[in-house]
Amino acid sequence: MITLATNNAHKLEEFQDLLGVPLRSLRDVPGAPDVVEDGETFEANAIKKAQSLADLTGGWALADDSGLEVDALGGAPGVYSARFAGEHGNDTANNRLLLEKLTDQTDRAARFVCVLALCHPTETPRIFRGECEGRIALSSSGTGGFGYDPLFVPVGHRESFAALGPELKQKISHRARALALLLADAQAREVLEI
Repeated sequence: MITLATNNAHKLEEFQDLLGVPLRSLRDVPGAPDVVEDGETFEANAIKKAQSLADLTGGWALADDSGLEVDALGGAPGVYSARFAGEHGNDTANNRLLLEKLTDQTDRAARFVCVLALCHPTETPRIFRGECEGRIALSSSGTGGFGYDPLFVPVGHRESFAALGPELKQKISHRARALALLLADAQAREVLEI
């Protein structure tokens, strides 16, 4: 069974739904490393997380690094998306800070990025990058999702990810696009046994 390098229950559920296979998480791996995400790119962080877990377990590991890039902020928050306002995972503070920084901006173009790394101790990492273009709304809407979902409106839609609902989000999101690339890869499909 592949180990997903996360303690985030939302992310584990989303990956299992999108892949259609059971995964185990860091909670299932005693002594799993607490990897510091200090890479300068999504790719670097995803590889670092997956490779350290693969080396520990001796098997395949899958990790993602995801975030939001806002054009008017020079690509920020980028790899710092989860800790944009300081405290890791404080969605309310992160969303508030993002809206503050965009107060006088007319260019609200943004994209969600997801980079997946599929690693094994003896294999070259396989990398898959998915993006979802959109814009940052003037205020939060919706009750679903997590992170910046209440502020992000994907291209072709009028509602935020949080308002669109999980079924539609799972078809068009950055994570869905990265996973589609993974599923189109013959070696990855073999690893996943699908």
